[in-house]
Amino acid sequence: MNKVYIFFADGFEDIEGLTVVDLMRRAQMDIKTVSIKNTREVQTSHGITLFTDCLFAETDFSDADMLVLPGGMPGTRYLGEFKPLTELLAKFYKEGGKVAAICAAPSVFAQLGFLEGRKATSYPSFMDKLQGAVTTEDSVAVDGNVTTSRGLGTAVDFSLSLISQLAGAEKAKEIAESIVYFR
Repeated sequence: MNKVYIFFADGFEDIEGLTVVDLMRRAQMDIKTVSIKNTREVQTSHGITLFTDCLFAETDFSDADMLVLPGGMPGTRYLGEFKPLTELLAKFYKEGGKVAAICAAPSVFAQLGFLEGRKATSYPSFMDKLQGAVTTEDSVAVDGNVTTSRGLGTAVDFSLSLISQLAGAEKAKEIAESIVYFR
C-alpha cells in the first residue's frame, strides 16, 4: 500500500488539502494528515477546525512514498517556515522521493531549489515565485519526481495525477468515474 503524508498548517486551503486526502483514501492509499503544530487541531483558511491523524514531531516518515503540500494562506507561509518540514522535504527530494504541491505551495519547492529547470505551475499570483522553473499554465505539471498544480479549481486533477503516479492510470480512472468526474 502506498504511504503518503500531507502537511497541514493553520490557514491551508480546505479543498486543496482535503480533496487529496479524500480521493487517495477512495483509492485505498494510506494517506496521513500531519499537523506541523504542537496540536492535532488545525484551522483551514476558511475557518473550519479539523484534527489531523498525527503530529509532525511524533511521526516517522521513513515509509513515505510521497509528500504533499496544500496551498492557501497563511498556511503555505507556515509550511515554508517550518524548518523540520523543509529539511524533510529536501532530504526526501534528494533521495528521489515524490513531492507534490498545489496553489501557493510550489513556492516552497522553489525556495528549496526543487524547480530549477523543471516544468512547474502554481496559483497565478505565485508564478513569479517559481524561480528557475519552466512555468506552464497547465492544471498539473509533472516533471520527474515533482508535481505542481494551480489551485482549488485543479484539486481533483492534481489528486488524480498523484493517484495515477502511485497506483496507475486505471486506478485514477476508476476513482474519477466513481466521483462522476469526466474531463
